[in-house]
Amino acid sequence: MNGRNVRVGVCIYAADMAKMVRFYTEKLGFHTNWSGDDEFAEFETASGALSFFMYSRKAFTEAIGESYVPPKGINQTFEVAVWLPCFADVDAEYERLLALGVRLPTGEPTTFSFGIRSFYVADPEGNLVEIGSASKT
Repeated sequence: MNGRNVRVGVCIYAADMAKMVRFYTEKLGFHTNWSGDDEFAEFETASGALSFFMYSRKAFTEAIGESYVPPKGINQTFEVAVWLPCFADVDAEYERLLALGVRLPTGEPTTFSFGIRSFYVADPEGNLVEIGSASKT
């Protein structure tokens, strides 16, 4: 496999699909044609099909024959990164989500020495979503 020739998808395993789909659509603004089933939801992104989706944690653990022990609090094993066009968009999104009462574990956006401005959102199950940009304008 050559990494330059593949597309990468991100999957979040969800315990409560309805709650998670509502959060990602109503709070974060993703669009989905989710059928309401308890196993799978795909979200539309500029990256194309199957770039961001959810799968039932129960169905997945049954499929692999393993049990699952959820992390307590914030899941620090991965993040989903959402890249916006510029720093001003990051700041505007932070203000929008703050007004909606979304959990923002790192507080206000920070500009790092390596050129990215970002902040983090925690979804209802404790998964982290980094919202950032690498462009000042």
